[in-house]
Amino acid sequence: MEWMAWTLPTAVFFLSIGALLIGMSVLHMKYPSTPRIGVLGIETMRGDRLFISLLGSAFINLAWIGLFNAPQYGALIICGLFAAIVFRWV
Repeated sequence: MEWMAWTLPTAVFFLSIGALLIGMSVLHMKYPSTPRIGVLGIETMRGDRLFISLLGSAFINLAWIGLFNAPQYGALIICGLFAAIVFRWV
């Protein structure tokens, strides 16, 4: 895997995604999710909301890199707020 730049931030990123998926799986086994209809007008479950928040966070980070010459910490804060909004109202 020499073609991939496995730095500490890269490893933390992928480990975080893995931990989220494992945590959501355990949470679903312990407390099954029920569909609900949010502001999008479609039924979503917990995993759907996680996928929407991860996908949106990817776009937020790409926009941050393209528009600002600042550290990614600002994008991380925005992504956290975005995920909280998605899990609450979508």
